[in-house]
Parts: sequence; C-alpha cells; structure tokens
Amino acid sequence: MIFSLFERSIAYRYLRSARQEGFVSVIAGFSFVGIALGVATLIIVMSVMNGFRQELFDRITGMRGHLLVQGIDKPITNYQEATQMILQIPGVKSVYPLIDRQAIVMFHSQARGIAIQGLTQDDLYQKTLVSTNIKYGTLAGFEGDKILVGARLAEQLHLKVGDRLLIMVPEGTATAFGTLPKQKSFQVQGIFEVGMHDYDKNILFMPLELAQSLFKLTGQVSHIEIFISHPETAPYLAETLNQVLEKTWPGLLQAVDWQHSDAQIFHAVQVERNVMFLILTLIIVIAAFNIISSLIMLVKDKTRDIAILRTMGASRGSLMRIFLLTGSTIGTVGTLVGVVLGLGFALNIERIRQVLQGLIGTELFSAEIYFLSQLPARVDPTEVIYIVLMALILSFLATVYPAWRAARLDPVEGLRF
Repeated sequence: MIFSLFERSIAYRYLRSARQEGFVSVIAGFSFVGIALGVATLIIVMSVMNGFRQELFDRITGMRGHLLVQGIDKPITNYQEATQMILQIPGVKSVYPLIDRQAIVMFHSQARGIAIQGLTQDDLYQKTLVSTNIKYGTLAGFEGDKILVGARLAEQLHLKVGDRLLIMVPEGTATAFGTLPKQKSFQVQGIFEVGMHDYDKNILFMPLELAQSLFKLTGQVSHIEIFISHPETAPYLAETLNQVLEKTWPGLLQAVDWQHSDAQIFHAVQVERNVMFLILTLIIVIAAFNIISSLIMLVKDKTRDIAILRTMGASRGSLMRIFLLTGSTIGTVGTLVGVVLGLGFALNIERIRQVLQGLIGTELFSAEIYFLSQLPARVDPTEVIYIVLMALILSFLATVYPAWRAARLDPVEGLRF
C-alpha cells in the first residue's frame, strides 16, 4: 500500500503530542512501550531458553555421548570387538568403552555418593568437554591410582591436587558375616569444571583398568559411548545399531540415544519454552488493544477534522489509510525498538547478570537449581523474525477497526455534532 504525502503528513500530525489530546498521546505512548517491552522480553526469554537447551545438550552429550550401548542384564564382555564394529557404521565419529558405577568417597570424615567413570587416558583426552576444562592439575600421567574429581565435589570435600581420598564400592569380599564393602585409597590427579553443577559435583574419573579391578569387571565394561556427526539423527542411528547388535549378539546388547535417556529433562525445557512464549505474547496482545483504544479515542477527538477533510474531497480510502498509518507507525517503531533492546540484552546477558549480582549482593542464577554455572543465551535469527512478524501483524490488525470507523464517519453528522 502506497501512502501519499498528504496522508503521511496528517498521520504524522496525529502522532505528535498536543495539549488538547494529551490523554490520547499518553495511551499511544503506553502502546508503544508495551509493544517494545513485549518484543524485547520475548527475544530475551526465547534466547535464554534456546541457550539453556543448547548448553544442556552440549554438556549432557559431552559427558554421556549421543548414543550408549549397554549390556542387557550383565556387563559387556566383547567390548573391543563391538567397538570396532560400531566404528564402521556411517556417521559415527568416536567410540569409548567405559565403566559407569556408583560408589562412596570419603575424605576427612566426610562421605558423598558419587558416579565413577572408568576411561583410558587416550579416550579421556578425546573427551574434550573434560580434557579442555581441567581447572587444577593435569591429565598427563592419568594411570595407576590417579583420579580426576569435579570442582564442586572438591569444593565440598575441601580437596586439592595431590590429596588422597578413600573410595568404597559394594563389590567386596564375601565373609561369614556377609559381604564387606571394598575400600581403596586414590590420589587426586586433577580437578575439572565442565560448567554443569550436577556433573562437577557427582562424577569422578579413573583409569579404565583401575575401574575394572575396583568393580571386579576384568575384561569387561558397563557401557560403550558413541559420538556421531549429526546428533539429530541419533534415534535413527540407534535403530540401525540395534538391528546390527541383535544380529551379531542377540539378546546381549542394546543401544539407547540421548533423546530417550534424557527425555524428561529436554521435554521439560521444551514445555517451559512453549509456555513462556504463550504467556509473553500476551504482552504484545495487550499493547495491540491499547493501540485500538488510542485510535478509537483519536477518531472521536478528530471527528470534526475528519468531517472537514471529507467535505474538502478526501476519500474514505484516504482517511482509512491515514489512521492505518498512524497505528501501524506505533507498532512498527515499537517493534524495532524492542528488537534492539532484546538483542542488546540477550547478547550481553551474562555481563548484565554479573553487574546486577554485584549491585544487589544476591545470586540470580543458582547453579544448584539451573544445572549451569553461567546464564546462557543463543539468539535464533528465524525466531526473531517470527516475533517481529507477529508483532507487526498484531499492530496492523489493531488499526483496522478504528481506521474503518474513521472512514465510515458521515461528514454532515460530524459537522453538526
């Protein structure tokens, strides 16, 4: 739709604040602020939810793999042969045999439940989420009785590199009085921090051979971790892999993809994301209703002006375009301001969080509650475009009825009353 110079000048005149229609301008200002805040809030919240989901995915799959092969009712005895076979499947990047068991760690009269993962030094080097996030110590010499602990666990137990801690496992020695738990002392080789509270607090790494000896799994592993090139294809690859495993070792092994093993977490994040989108969209809807209110009041206030314009030759279509342009300008400018505010906030949200925490002295993003130690944000350009289009469409629709009312006004009645 092309607006003439006459229509643009009248619309701009109605947008300017004047003393006699000051209240109308106040409502229009609230409409502008409402749309800007609604768009900005939607962009910020959706970016944080996207970032949270992506960070959660990267850390969970970085620690557990995109696929897990596990034994059915017993450990995997033929893991070396299975590893070589899995590596031949197209799309598989790397495969790590490991032991994943529960134990209790004790240090200076303190005890904690822990998940122990046994990996070879070479495989742990390839697991970049851990190997690139060694906070203290080193991976070099990861053998013998050396172990790696998470930063949160080290903080709770007051551990430092070189300390020795006691690990107790249920696989012990049978006696006349029952099975006595097995205990052994280990030296802390390094402390890692992957940025996910649950992992930094509850996972401990030790050499694969040491874990096999500790849990009485000589020549066996509990899982085989698989990393693939395209994580979104994990469910299809799991089906293919299960067919191969069933043919080769029927009833012994099964593959599970990350979408099934952590389905509850990702489903909860997705549901929360959708609910937040619907709730925050109401801000823009309310602002659109404010546009309707302000334009209807403007039409009532400008009844005499509209009647004069009609008697001077202005068509109904021209009057309708004037009020469409007036309302759409509020929505368009508000949307653009909201996009700038939202992107600026989303791209610097961690810095803003740190500043606010320093000012009020309260932790705003607890790692114990939200799993991650930093507030993530990931701007999705497609999502931003959808938000902008939604705001512009709602703003335009909000102007249709008041503009139609202005165009249908009878000039005789307008001048008479």
